[in-house]
Amino acid sequence: MALRLPAFLVLLCSLALPLAAQDISSADRTAIRDVIQSQVEAFRQDDGEQAFGFASPAIRQMFGTSAVFMDMVRQGYQPVYRPQVFEFGEIVTLHGQLTQKVHVVGPDGRPVTAYYPMTQLPDGSWRIDGCYLQAPEEHQA
Repeated sequence: MALRLPAFLVLLCSLALPLAAQDISSADRTAIRDVIQSQVEAFRQDDGEQAFGFASPAIRQMFGTSAVFMDMVRQGYQPVYRPQVFEFGEIVTLHGQLTQKVHVVGPDGRPVTAYYPMTQLPDGSWRIDGCYLQAPEEHQA
């Protein structure tokens, strides 16, 4: 019995862990990319309602309206609002959340990596739960 308890605790803890990036299905990978791509297309068309619809319930609650959301995007997220280049990278797990990495070149020509944490709704669909921009690391000689 003493040996079974630790094994049971490991099993119980593993059930509580979020889905790891390597365990995500190909259909979910495609769905995640489709949601992000659709939001970027909505940004390009200045369709705030559609873009806001791809945000998670938490993001929608935080901003309240599509107008407030779009103002934030225009002011702080120019690389994803008007990208010159938008190329999907790998899906990773960051802070326990599936996160899509995207290589982006903004309207100013500067490259950034966009990290899109994702959340899966009870109906199985995916929504964007934020976006974090990071400048690429500089290589020094």
